[in-house]
Amino acid sequence: MDLSPPELDILIVAPHPDDAELGMGGAICKFIEEGKKVGILELTDGEPTPHGSVDIRRRETSLATNVLKIDWRGCLGLENRAIQPTLEARKQLASVFRLCGAPWIFAPYWNDAHPDHVAATQLIEDARFWAKLSKTDMPGRRYHPRRIYNYFSVHLKQVVQPAFILDISTHFEKKLEAIRCFESQFIIGRSQTAPTFIDSVITTSEYWGQLIGVRYGEPFQCKEPIGLATMDSLI
Repeated sequence: MDLSPPELDILIVAPHPDDAELGMGGAICKFIEEGKKVGILELTDGEPTPHGSVDIRRRETSLATNVLKIDWRGCLGLENRAIQPTLEARKQLASVFRLCGAPWIFAPYWNDAHPDHVAATQLIEDARFWAKLSKTDMPGRRYHPRRIYNYFSVHLKQVVQPAFILDISTHFEKKLEAIRCFESQFIIGRSQTAPTFIDSVITTSEYWGQLIGVRYGEPFQCKEPIGLATMDSLI
C-alpha cells in the first residue's frame, strides 16, 4: 500500500486491519463529518488467520475504507504476530508521521493480552519522539504530534477507566457496517447463536453510551493531560 500520505489531521495506527474500525469506527465517521482529514495506517496485513488470506484481508479492508470514506490508508508491512518496536520499524513509522503531519495520533490501549497491540503502542510512542529529530535521513519535516490518544480494541476481559467517552450515536450504524466488512474475522467460523461477536460490539457500545447519557459511545485514554478550549462541548 501507499506510504506517502497526504497531510492529515488525524492518523489512526492499527496493528492489524479491523482494529481501527473496532476501536473507533464511530469516531472516525464523526471526525470526517466534521471536515477533518483522517488516515489509517496498519502495521501488518493481519495474516495469517484461520479464515483469511492476504487477498481476502485486502479486499475486506478496501470495503471498510469505502464505508468510512477515509482520506488515506496504508500498511507498514511488519510481520503479523511478531510486531517489535525495532529501530527500523521506528524509523519507518516516524517517517509517516513526518510526512502526514497529523497533530493527533491514535494508538491501541497500552495494556492488552495481544503482544502485537502492546508492542504497537510502544512503537508508536517511540516513533512520535523520533519524528522530531533533526540531522536525519528520514523524509519530511521534523515534527512532533501533539498527542497520542488510545482507543480500546483489547483482548483482556477488563473494566477500563477511560479519560473520555465520545458520543457516536449518530455514527454507530456506519461503524457496524464497516466492522461487518471483515467477514473472515467476525462472521465466518464464528457462532451465529446469540450473543454473537456483533452483539458484543453493540452491547459494549451501549454500555459506554449509557455512562454519558447517550445511545452509543466509544472510550479513549491518554497518558498526557487533555486540554479544553471551552466547556461547551462537554455532555
